Amino acid sequence: MVVFRKILGLLVILFFALPVLFGIIWAVGLTKAAISPEFVADIPQQVIDETPQLLEEIFEDAQDSDFVADRNTRTWFRTAAEVGVSPRQLMEETGLRDWMENELSQTLQELGDILRGKRRVRNLTIDLSPLKAALRHDAIDRYLEAILDRLPPCDDYQLDRWADAYDRDIDWFTLPPCRPNKEIALSVFRAERLRALDDMENEIEIFSGVRYPALGISRAVTLFSYGLFIIPALFLFAGAIIAATSPASFCRWFGISTIAAGLPALGLAFFARQIVAFGFSLTPYTLWESGMSDLEELVVEKVAWIPQLVIGHLFTEVVALAGTICIIGLVIFALSFVLRNERRTRTRPQKPAPASPVATPSAPAAVEPQETEEPTAAASEAAEPESAPAEAPDPDQPVSESSEIQADRSRTARAEESMTYEAGDEDADEPVEMEKVPLPPPEEED
Repeated sequence: MVVFRKILGLLVILFFALPVLFGIIWAVGLTKAAISPEFVADIPQQVIDETPQLLEEIFEDAQDSDFVADRNTRTWFRTAAEVGVSPRQLMEETGLRDWMENELSQTLQELGDILRGKRRVRNLTIDLSPLKAALRHDAIDRYLEAILDRLPPCDDYQLDRWADAYDRDIDWFTLPPCRPNKEIALSVFRAERLRALDDMENEIEIFSGVRYPALGISRAVTLFSYGLFIIPALFLFAGAIIAATSPASFCRWFGISTIAAGLPALGLAFFARQIVAFGFSLTPYTLWESGMSDLEELVVEKVAWIPQLVIGHLFTEVVALAGTICIIGLVIFALSFVLRNERRTRTRPQKPAPASPVATPSAPAAVEPQETEEPTAAASEAAEPESAPAEAPDPDQPVSESSEIQADRSRTARAEESMTYEAGDEDADEPVEMEKVPLPPPEEED
C-alpha cells in the first residue's frame, strides 16, 4: 500500500505539478517584467537620453571605410560633415530634442508613476505632432540644400537616377552623390519625408477607459499573477500528501518537487539571457549574408545595446523568480530534518533496566500465629482407619515422630519460598501465602 501511494504521488507531481509550476514561473516573470515601470518608462527614457550621442557616433563612423564600404554612402556623410551642423544641433534647431527631453520624458514619467501606484490611473496621450512638425521643419530643407551645394554636378545617368527616385520609394543614401536640379532634389527629399509622415499616427493613447485599483497597475497585475501559483501549489500538496508517510516525508516530497521545477526554469532563463546577449554581440558579424547595406549594419551594431537591455530585463525577472522558488523549496526540504529529529525524540521508547539474574529475596512478612483447634475424638476416630497403624515407640529413639514431621514442614516451606522469589521481579514484592498443612493427630498414649 505504501509503495502504491508513493508511485501515485510521484505521477501527480511529474505530470501535473512540475509542468504547471515551470510554465507559471515563466509567465509570471515575463508579465511582471513587461508591466514594470523600469521596462515601460525607465528604459525608453534611457534611450531618449542616449539618442543624440548615438546619432553622432553613427554619423562619424559612416565616413570611415572600415565601417561602410560603399563609396556613395561615405561621400554623402563626408559632405554632410563639411556643412558643420551635427545631428545634435539639427535636433535642437528643429525642436525634436526639446520634445523628446520634455514632453515625451514627462509622459513616460507619469506612466511610470501610474504603474508604481503613485498616481491615479488616467488617460495618457503621447502627442506625436511635434515629431511630425520637426520632420517638416525648414531647417531640414536648408541643411539638405547646403549638402547639395557641396556636391559635384550630375551627369546624364545620375540625373535619370534622381528623376526615377521621385516616383519610387528608395533609400536616400543610394542616390548618386551629385548636384542635380535643386528643385528636383528637394522634391525627392520631401516625397520621402511625406511617405514616412503618412504612416505615423498623430497621438498614442495609453489607459484609455481603463480602471485599475489604487495600489497601482504594476502591483495589481503582479499580485494577480502571483495568485496563479496556487494552482501548482495544490498539485504539489496533493502529490506530497499522497506519497508522504510522516510530516518529515511530506516536507521532503514538497521541497524536492519545488526545487525540481525551479532549477530548470532558472537554468533556462539564465542560459537564454546569455545566449541572446551573445547573439546580439555577434550581429554585426553575421549580417553580411542577409542583404543589408553597410550603413544598416552599422546602425544595428550601434543600437544593439537597446534590445540587449530589454531582453536582459525580461529574463532577469524570470531568473529572480525562479531563484526565489528554489530557495523556498530548499527551506521546506531543510525543515524535514527538523521535523524528523523532533519525531524521534518524542516517540523513542524507554528501554527497561536489565533484570538481575538472581533476585535478592526480601524478608517474609510476619504471619500472625493461628490457633489450632484440637481435633475432636470423633475426628480422630474417623481419621484412624485411613492412616497406617501406629507402631510402638522405640525407647531407644531420641527424637520423637512429631519433631521429624515439623522438620519436614520447615524444609518444604523454605523450598516453596525460594521458588516464589525466583519467579520474577513483579512477584518478589508480593507476600507469599503459606500453604496450610493439617497437623497430624496427636499420638495416643499407651
